[in-house]
Amino acid sequence: MVLKVDPIQKEPTVSWEALPADFILPDDPVENIQQPPLAAALTDALGAAERIQPQMLIGSNFGLVATVNKKIVVKAPDWFYVPQVQAVGVNVIRRSYTPNLEGTPVATVMEFLSDTEGGELSIRSTPPYGKLYFYERILQIPTYVTYDPYEPSIEVRCWQNGKYVLQPADANGRFWIPELELFLGIWPGERLCQTMNWLRWWDQEGNLLLWSNEQAEQERQRAEQERQRAEQERQRAEQERQRADTLAAKLRELGVDPDAIA
Repeated sequence: MVLKVDPIQKEPTVSWEALPADFILPDDPVENIQQPPLAAALTDALGAAERIQPQMLIGSNFGLVATVNKKIVVKAPDWFYVPQVQAVGVNVIRRSYTPNLEGTPVATVMEFLSDTEGGELSIRSTPPYGKLYFYERILQIPTYVTYDPYEPSIEVRCWQNGKYVLQPADANGRFWIPELELFLGIWPGERLCQTMNWLRWWDQEGNLLLWSNEQAEQERQRAEQERQRAEQERQRAEQERQRADTLAAKLRELGVDPDAIA
């Protein structure tokens, strides 16, 4: 009988080095048409709620960089959030982000699962590294969200004691994202003529963070209500004037001067 012994997993050596100017970043296409609008809607709601500050970095399909065992590794999550980054020059375009070198560590990443075999939940510990392994062991991102729009379902993993732990949903089926101090959940509906199961934010009080188009529609309805109220006031004033004119005419018929009464 041969005793099989699993090999000891060697800890990767990670460093944070500037990406060479001539480094060719991956330019993989998105895997389905839902991914860009899902990411855009998440960012749009934060912007409309004035929760995005100049020092933050929020993006999608944007390279996060680490040097692992002296080799550059780049992963581009479908959505991510960094609380504080160093500013770049006015005419400089940020091509990627290297945590700890260009700012604080990445706080939250999201991956939208595709209907093909992908690496969103892969723990592959050798190149090409699985995304779950990369986010958990290399970048050590506090919160990793995976969303399956085909189910639909959300899984939220929080980094605890060196590994990811699945988090339970609350009574509303939403998940608390501590780095953003918001709840994340699924909302079926329409945005920009596209109907699907969206990812949306709710605040601590359970209020839905509106998209910019919803805020604009809300403002339009409020303005229309104000216009209607103003029109009703004008009509009431006109009716009062007409009643006063009618009364004054009747008094004059009776030989009474209404101005003298006033």
